[in-house]
Amino acid sequence: MDIRFSRPPITTGAVLVLVAATAAVVGIGADAASAASVTFTPVADTYVQSDATSTNYGTSTQIVVDNSPVRRSFLRFTVSGVSGTVTSAKVRLRTISGNSGSDAGGTFRRMSNTTWSETGTTWANQPTIDGATLGTIGAVSGSTWYEVDVTAAVTGNGTYSFGATSASGDGAYYDTRESGADAPQLVVTTGTTTPPESGDPVFVGAGDIADSGSGDSATATLLDSIPGTVFTTGDNVYDSGTASQFASYYEPTWGRHKSRTRPSPGNHDYNTSGATGYYNYFGTSAGPSGRGYYSYDLGNWHVVSLNSNISMSAGSTQEQWLRADLAASGKPCTLAYWHHPLFTSSSNHAPSTSTRPLYQALYDYNADVVVWGHNHVYERFAPMNPSGGADTSRGMRSFVAGMGGAGHYGFGTIQPNSEARNSSAWGVLKFTLHSNSYDWRFVPVAGQTYTDSGTSACH
Repeated sequence: MDIRFSRPPITTGAVLVLVAATAAVVGIGADAASAASVTFTPVADTYVQSDATSTNYGTSTQIVVDNSPVRRSFLRFTVSGVSGTVTSAKVRLRTISGNSGSDAGGTFRRMSNTTWSETGTTWANQPTIDGATLGTIGAVSGSTWYEVDVTAAVTGNGTYSFGATSASGDGAYYDTRESGADAPQLVVTTGTTTPPESGDPVFVGAGDIADSGSGDSATATLLDSIPGTVFTTGDNVYDSGTASQFASYYEPTWGRHKSRTRPSPGNHDYNTSGATGYYNYFGTSAGPSGRGYYSYDLGNWHVVSLNSNISMSAGSTQEQWLRADLAASGKPCTLAYWHHPLFTSSSNHAPSTSTRPLYQALYDYNADVVVWGHNHVYERFAPMNPSGGADTSRGMRSFVAGMGGAGHYGFGTIQPNSEARNSSAWGVLKFTLHSNSYDWRFVPVAGQTYTDSGTSACH
């Protein structure tokens, strides 16, 4: 039994049954080996209540589990188009925003009845929750996503019903399919994820990620099948980086990879004073709270996450910290990332020249790669010096990786040394970090064909 809490918790007191009819299928491409994940939303969900025996709640925007009065919830999913062996199946539910939570999120069981009516089910005629127990959600809070591992029940294509009950008199409330983007999900994964043949660290991510659209869900599904450390290049959630937006948009998508994510902040994260939503959400993974810059090692690489929303001038606290950090590193290869790009051809945001002192410090210490976001495009530049001149001996290769899910931007005047560009595909940028070299690949979401890849030695 595997329960993972990834969205805001919910209060329980009833039984849930899940059935999914709509699927969002995201392919994995060459980089995702043989694993693939498909997300289904319910075809029906409702709950019943013991003191309202003839009332149907099939059109409600919430389902409830409770024991005072007794309330049980039901969901049904229809799984289709899945091939291969199912290696993982998880039901994901989001607690509603208008409830503070519960000490019990519910116990979930499979049901043999897969034909119950969403608009006709009442307490008086409710289906029996007769299958094996699949999992239990503990204490929950509002506006949070939770997961229940239902792999034991979901074996392939077919219709599946799940029921949820609670022994607590403090009810847990979840969003239903009528709530839109916060509807329940059934995430089915087939195959296995194969690590790179080299066994070297994988570093994968993007920036400009989560909003009310579908791009963030598609890129998050790519990450489901790519191992390694996840990075973000800022603007993690739109529009203002609030705690609520992190819970509603980031947590249900990229949030399921939070434990392996090393983020950097963007200007939209700072639309909340002090970027408190960002720092509170990521915690120690974002480095010292309120500072926003930190470093760590991956294999033979030293990796630095910087903050382009605070002072970066020569002699600033951040710039001096960076120089000391680089001087202390004993790794032969170095990669840095932050939000605002020093070099970009996008027509939406001009190059951020205030970041040049950071680039200069990295150049002075023979760093190899810099990755940015801010512009919602993908762009790769040839190795350059801090002035933007081509430099094959000491220059750093830079990438704008702002294709994490937010709406696309366009290109204007193409800047010198720009070697590859795309403004129509969401995707992630994947690095394989070898002992003295690196491979890069842009991995597009399902339905897109653009890619860019290559390899280069460290200095």
